[in-house]
Amino acid sequence: MDMKEIPLTQNQVTLVDDKNFEFLNQWKWFANKNCNTFYAARALSIINGKRRIIKMHHEIIGYPPKGFEVDHKNGQGLDNQRHNLRFVTKRQNHQNRRNQKSSSKYPGVSWDKEKRKWEADITINGKFKFLGYFIDEFEAFDVYKQAVEAIGEEVLS
Repeated sequence: MDMKEIPLTQNQVTLVDDKNFEFLNQWKWFANKNCNTFYAARALSIINGKRRIIKMHHEIIGYPPKGFEVDHKNGQGLDNQRHNLRFVTKRQNHQNRRNQKSSSKYPGVSWDKEKRKWEADITINGKFKFLGYFIDEFEAFDVYKQAVEAIGEEVLS
């Protein structure tokens, strides 16, 4: 599918599908940084002195159902092509996040420098749960996968 760029502030651009370009280009968008990721956003209005922010991905895919979030599959918050957007649970979105502390390619797995082993852990209802240390990175991921599946969720690829 063909795509176009929409310029943003802070020398950023966002990618959108050709079919969404005209609709989205009717507004002035800015680069909104959240943690380490930029997202395309616009100000809707000022109500009681507060500016309401609308993110571009919500204009494209809509607002997620309760308990879900919008995920950019490739981890690039400025890639707003429809095929890159999906609704996921918070845990699934967290799995897809690029982990700064870890050199592991797997979610839920990080390298413990002191122990020189792979560590698997999971957060359930806001509580951290240590799953163990492992010599093999994939073994640590397998234990993490089992823990995610045990609480009835799916591990994203």
